[in-house]
Amino acid sequence: MRMSLSNRLPWLLLLLLCAALTACGGGRGELEKWVAEVKAKPAPPLEPLPVMQQFETFEYTAQNLRDPFDQSFTGEGGNGPRPDPGRRKQTLEMFSLDGMKMVGTLGTGKALVALVMAPDKVTYRVQPGTYMGQSDGRVTAVYEDRIELVELVPDGAGGWLERPAKMALEDN
Repeated sequence: MRMSLSNRLPWLLLLLLCAALTACGGGRGELEKWVAEVKAKPAPPLEPLPVMQQFETFEYTAQNLRDPFDQSFTGEGGNGPRPDPGRRKQTLEMFSLDGMKMVGTLGTGKALVALVMAPDKVTYRVQPGTYMGQSDGRVTAVYEDRIELVELVPDGAGGWLERPAKMALEDN
């Protein structure tokens, strides 16, 4: 009975695989010898443990002082400047000052009006008294090269502080 080449191919592949696996079996003695040599070597010495630093003890003696986490504390800034909660917000108060650019001016002298481009790519007219920025920024003066304003920022103790800010004309 004669086998065709297609019937012999799986048997030939099986025979080649067995021969390849038999060839991989040798040389194990060298590996075992090397492992034994490595295990026989003494381990390197360990680094000494760091010396623990002694810390000074602290005795808390502020039981009679105000609790810094008390939410009912209103701070000392009761008579200072405050944002007007009843004031209607203007369009430029939606944007941060960093996102706006002064692009020019119109008029002369006291009738000077600044042109400000907002992040929405719309140019707005700004004059003293206009509010802009997200910190209740009120424009105090308009010059040919800059806009000066005063922002209200929280002071951290329940009050508010006035912080001066400027927006300069951009060079194109």
